[in-house]
Amino acid sequence: MVIPARLAATRLPDKPLADIHGEPMIVHVWRRAMAAGLGPVLVAAGDRPIVAAIEKAGGVAILTDPELPRGTDRVWAALREVDPERRHDAVVNVQGDLPTIDPAVIRVALAPLADPAVDIATLATEITRPDERTNPNVVKAVAGFRDGAKVARALYFTRATAPSGDGPLYHHIGLYAFRRAALDRFVALPPGVLERRESLEQLRALEAGMRIDVALVDTVPLGVDTPDDLARARAMLAPRSS
Repeated sequence: MVIPARLAATRLPDKPLADIHGEPMIVHVWRRAMAAGLGPVLVAAGDRPIVAAIEKAGGVAILTDPELPRGTDRVWAALREVDPERRHDAVVNVQGDLPTIDPAVIRVALAPLADPAVDIATLATEITRPDERTNPNVVKAVAGFRDGAKVARALYFTRATAPSGDGPLYHHIGLYAFRRAALDRFVALPPGVLERRESLEQLRALEAGMRIDVALVDTVPLGVDTPDDLARARAMLAPRSS
């Protein structure tokens, strides 16, 4: 499992190091990834202070090129350095701004890779708030979940309200599990036409004919992007009084 993180952020500068009850946010994410019990956890850091924070907590971090454009590229670079023998044939990319994520949700992300035809696995949850159906900041996973099914093949991802007609819409959660070979292929691909149009990198994989399956979970984990989000995370993680 690899957690990419860097300090550059416009809405919440230095957010991986934001204090949440005495520990940096990235340490909270690392602890939850460790609790998932899926194997070794590595932080792919774009900056030395992130490495220092993880090492102080007892974790493993590696410094990657701060100019890498996306977290996926950072994950791939870190894996090449720490596992050149390719002992690990799959990797879960956990975003570094999810300090409240349930470890069980991380485990669900790996489940679709049980099907050897699947290249990449990701998560979604059914949209329940009417305003999210039309909100372009809520990315929709277009997949045909049959009755009772918890996994379906992704046909598209979009910021638009899709698909049309009666039935549920699904809020995509940007946590991915890659087969190692699929990750190698993905980072070598040029940006796709639809990826640039929608600003969604997963469309690069679909345009190239790669298969992405989506697993359903109950809720969207809190992503920390703003000071208000940070305040919510602090409230959710506040120590309980005895």
